[in-house]
Amino acid sequence: MPRRDFVESLLPLLAIIAVGCTTVGSGIGYTPSGASRTTFSWKSSNLVSGTMDATLADGTNYSGKYFQITRDAKFDSAKLFSGWYSGWDETDWGVGSSPDFVTEYTDRVVANLTSPSGSHMRCGIHLASPSNGMYGGGSGECQLPGGDAIDVRFPPG
Repeated sequence: MPRRDFVESLLPLLAIIAVGCTTVGSGIGYTPSGASRTTFSWKSSNLVSGTMDATLADGTNYSGKYFQITRDAKFDSAKLFSGWYSGWDETDWGVGSSPDFVTEYTDRVVANLTSPSGSHMRCGIHLASPSNGMYGGGSGECQLPGGDAIDVRFPPG
């Protein structure tokens, strides 16, 4: 078999393998009163980061990146906290973007999602199985710019 034919015959197999490395999942959230359903979806090609989308009951969409905080994680904290107005004291979770943040929030996921209008939603998720990333499921809270909270749950894949 000529080399070119051999390589071309492998392309579909390589595409299947590459797609097999991507994981996806969904979640659902509600305000503490049980109203205002929000749907979430996420996609990742590794265990520690990916993209997340949220759609509020009124149709407002937010999307952005999420990161699993691990002891050796490297992420751009400027992007992670971008758009959070000063009243949010950067995290409201007790620490800012510092080594203390990494220590305190290891094995959790944080997300900074943006709407088309430029407003931000932030999320903090406690992973049920940190070694499996978002695929292992988890629960947590997202906060809208006005301070409203959304309790969110991601079932395991």
